[in-house]
Amino acid sequence: MSGLLEKLDGFLEFLEVQKNYSAQTLRAYRNDLMEFVLLFAAYNGICPEKKEAMESLAVSQVDVLSVRSYLGALYKKRNKKSSVARKLSAVRTFFNYLQKNGVVEENPADMVATPKQEKNIPAYLTVDDMFRLLDNIDTRTLSGLRDKALFETLYSTGIRISELAGLDLADVDRANGLIRVLGKGNKERVVPVGNRALSAIADYRNVLDGQGRQGVKDIKALFLNKNGHRLTERSMARLLKTWAENAGITVPVFPHAVRHTFATHMLDAGADLRGVQEILGHESLSTTQKYTHVTIDRLARVYDKAHPRK
Repeated sequence: MSGLLEKLDGFLEFLEVQKNYSAQTLRAYRNDLMEFVLLFAAYNGICPEKKEAMESLAVSQVDVLSVRSYLGALYKKRNKKSSVARKLSAVRTFFNYLQKNGVVEENPADMVATPKQEKNIPAYLTVDDMFRLLDNIDTRTLSGLRDKALFETLYSTGIRISELAGLDLADVDRANGLIRVLGKGNKERVVPVGNRALSAIADYRNVLDGQGRQGVKDIKALFLNKNGHRLTERSMARLLKTWAENAGITVPVFPHAVRHTFATHMLDAGADLRGVQEILGHESLSTTQKYTHVTIDRLARVYDKAHPRK
């Protein structure tokens, strides 16, 4: 019998060691999952102060009704929909981990709908959310390897979704860490791409080529759909939305948000504005400046906190 608390400790260690999640993200997972365990214990009539009883809680005891009761308890405590969605996501991710490791056959949280959010589309994702999205992609299948390569490339380069869909095999220069992009107005530019994206592309294409590329209709295209044709922008957007939801991102995520995320993270880390402008393919510097809002907000907070005479 697999103890619930024991497996929870193993999951948190996995996130810290294998996934290299930040202390803030780990703390959020720990708090949300411990709340679930405590409410689950109460649901089963177990007092949290009784250590032996708590340790006897088994993973196999958790079912769909348990998860739904947990959400009901959260609503009674007047949690916001966004908080409920985040907490449910933590439970779902935990049981995904257990399922992948053969501890459970099914994820009881998969049958529980995520509360609809009342937020607008985000302008960008935090570093932690972006990493969670990418790290959550299951690469045990060819389509998973493709999706990992897709969104690692999108975040690594900040290119437009149309440019991503238009990439050919010949456009990737792995030796020099560059990708040739055909942008707006058929203007070509070369942008740098990171090792993680390049490795993900190589993993995907190696498996595809190893299968003999049977059924491949578009031999030039870098990313293909299940029928062997070039993957479309619409399909990419749909896949991104699915993986974001699976990762527990509680607001809708669209391809342009990843482009915005790339630019925001680059500028926030000290990248030169004109360099980012060239990578993004903006003709006007003023277009790129709209991505500096996070950096400016952060500097303003630092100033307000530190300056003795504001």
